[in-house]
Amino acid sequence: MTALSRRSFLTSVAGVGAAALLGRPAFAAPTGPGEFLCTSTFGAAWATVKDGRVVSLRPWEKDPHPSPLLDGVLDSLYSPTRIRYPMVRRAYLEKGPGAAPETRGTDDFVRVPWEKALDLVAAEIKRCQDQYGPWSIYTGTYGWGHFGRIANPQSALKRLMNLVGGSVVSSSNYSKAGIEAIMPHVVGSIDAEGPQTSHRSIIDNTDFIVFWACDPLKTNRISASIPDHGEWTWFEEMKKANKKALFIDPVKTESCKVLGGEWLPVRPQSDTALALALAHTLLTEKLHDVKFLAEYTTGFEPFADYLLGKPDGVAKSADWAAPMTEIPADTIRDLARRLVKGRTMLVSGWSPQRQHHGEQFPWAFVTLAAMVGQIGLPGGGHSQLYHLYNGGTEVADAPSLGGSLQIGKRKEIKPWPKEKGTTIIPCARVVDMLMNPGKEYDHQGKKFVYPDVRMTYWVGGNPFAHHQDRNRMIAAWRKFETFVVQDFQWTASARFADIVLPAAHWCERNDIETFGLHARKAIMGMKKMVEPMAEARDDYDIFVELATRLGVEPEFSEGKTTGDRVREVYDAAFEQAKAKKIEMPDFATFWNGSCVVEFPVKDKAAKRAKYAQFREDPLLNPLPTPSGRIEIYSKTIEKFGYDDCPPHPTWLEPLEWLGQKDKTHPMHLASNHPISRMHSQFNGTRLRESYAIAGREPCWISAQDAAARGIKTGDVVRVFNGRGQCLAGALVTEDIRPGVIQLQEGAWYDPVEPGKPGTLCRYGDPNVLTPDIPTSKLGQATAAATCMVQVERWAGETPKVKVFDTPQNA
Repeated sequence: MTALSRRSFLTSVAGVGAAALLGRPAFAAPTGPGEFLCTSTFGAAWATVKDGRVVSLRPWEKDPHPSPLLDGVLDSLYSPTRIRYPMVRRAYLEKGPGAAPETRGTDDFVRVPWEKALDLVAAEIKRCQDQYGPWSIYTGTYGWGHFGRIANPQSALKRLMNLVGGSVVSSSNYSKAGIEAIMPHVVGSIDAEGPQTSHRSIIDNTDFIVFWACDPLKTNRISASIPDHGEWTWFEEMKKANKKALFIDPVKTESCKVLGGEWLPVRPQSDTALALALAHTLLTEKLHDVKFLAEYTTGFEPFADYLLGKPDGVAKSADWAAPMTEIPADTIRDLARRLVKGRTMLVSGWSPQRQHHGEQFPWAFVTLAAMVGQIGLPGGGHSQLYHLYNGGTEVADAPSLGGSLQIGKRKEIKPWPKEKGTTIIPCARVVDMLMNPGKEYDHQGKKFVYPDVRMTYWVGGNPFAHHQDRNRMIAAWRKFETFVVQDFQWTASARFADIVLPAAHWCERNDIETFGLHARKAIMGMKKMVEPMAEARDDYDIFVELATRLGVEPEFSEGKTTGDRVREVYDAAFEQAKAKKIEMPDFATFWNGSCVVEFPVKDKAAKRAKYAQFREDPLLNPLPTPSGRIEIYSKTIEKFGYDDCPPHPTWLEPLEWLGQKDKTHPMHLASNHPISRMHSQFNGTRLRESYAIAGREPCWISAQDAAARGIKTGDVVRVFNGRGQCLAGALVTEDIRPGVIQLQEGAWYDPVEPGKPGTLCRYGDPNVLTPDIPTSKLGQATAAATCMVQVERWAGETPKVKVFDTPQNA
């Protein structure tokens, strides 16, 4: 499309963002044959299709606060960043696997027919399997690129690979791997999942709510299912009820402003120290709940000794924490007293556990809540999941919606010797795996060995956005002899691939999903609205073609189309509904009608309190920990003997932070969740125009730090450290504390000289700056929040941003 016609087209959706912000109701059903239900991880809307094109969207009327991100859906469908044809890197096409990896990222692609591309991929899978074994193929990490219960391409890829002998897969995620590592040892579960204490319980019972590194109004714009956006209603009700709220965060968040809360701008990476100091005050002033600790926890005594400084001679007092947190000692002591004055809910986000020794904060956070003693009470205790999936929402009386395409067990075609390495690696350790084949590493008390991987096939994800230390990653990536990317847009990952397969957009295929991951208020079908652009194909169809070439098509597809699988998932829910006496139309009525079936809300959900049964009777309802109680001291972790994860919550200084004396890179980088996109999705759409500065990612900087560097809003700045450098657009603001800058994660990597170590990123990818180190031996999670940088005004010629242009020959 020409620039002019593209602008004309987008005027039809320009009003969606404004209407969405106001949350105006629309119509109750499609108004004609050209209107379809459009669902996504951003919300639900009615889409109008004319002459084979989606021309407008209007939010679904039952969404209480439609997301302005819907404005990016159409642009992602017709954006110049769409992958239209199968493409192969020229050197790879001419010379085969492993050829000239230094030319990756240079956009030197050759268009090939689908048959040629699929033949190349299938041949490479066979070559690696035969020459090296199944441990030589890595099927990538998870990602947010999929949507719906049918077309998850990551499940499809792993199903295919298991049928031909298996592959190396990843475990956990970049979001909360630290929590997932530590919480099962503390409360017997991940804790940051599933329904939480209900919003209604907080409105009715809570006197004081503390949001710690948590911005629900921003992060709940998205969901792994269709988001129901109920947090806005919750915040409106809290504001009407005049709830006292405190936000502990280096940034004054949108949620803090809307609620009119207090802002405590803590120094980044000192959260554990602050939690320990609050616990110390409760202990020394005898404000802690002795009875709760005795009945519901184990191991408090050695932790109390640690707080008092008995093992190391250092009391973890407010005076000790004040210089580290840059919060006055009296403020810390006063906050501790406020926690026990009435009913208190402690709410945490996930960023503090994405730092060096990140497992310590969630452990200290839950321990602090245990000392307050209100866990399991209405409106009290703690939550680590109010910022995603609307965890405090009312729950509908609805059947669960399963998935159709199961991964299945690995077929043992070739024995997998232990010396060849583990079959599963922590997702954040992919670069370590490439750089250290055969090396032993620790994880959750066991020893594992990195496999010798030669090929990777990536679907539904963007590793060149979510992994840390981009230059280290690019150097390690040369180890891959073949890098296949299957996606619908030219992400940085696709630009560094050897073979690129164009996948269909979610508007170009059939699927089914739940409205509200926890609420389950409706099941929504999504019919294919338009044909795939150019030569793009449905992910499922691509894998069927590969399965045919690999000789496993009957086992892979089971003779089913995507339409068959949509019906299969719906019919399974229909049978559940029948058994529970829940009214639900048959599939034909559902699919040929509005594609929406709603369910009533359960009355009990409004009063839900997490851990209520455990509190009522810990003997009959024990936690799945060794003691059956909250483990403040873990004997299991003690046996691991890790020097970077002691057996109780502990302050451990991070690798780099504002508390160090070395001021070569004196600014902390906060790589926050983006406001107007989902990770890297929609960075290549017109939504970028709403936040980009000087055509680049915005770099938030305090007025104090900006003045010291001669920087003003609108300037192009260079952000750099010993790992890399990038350009960004300066945004001078009072909403960020001095000593901290903010660059949103998910910005597309745009190197001036692709493949050259240390080259400048033109657009503003923060992961050229972040370190690729694990949180600890226990979790092996990402420590992206541990990052120090310097910022300066860019004085040279400003290079043009190119990452959002279509690659040559594409």
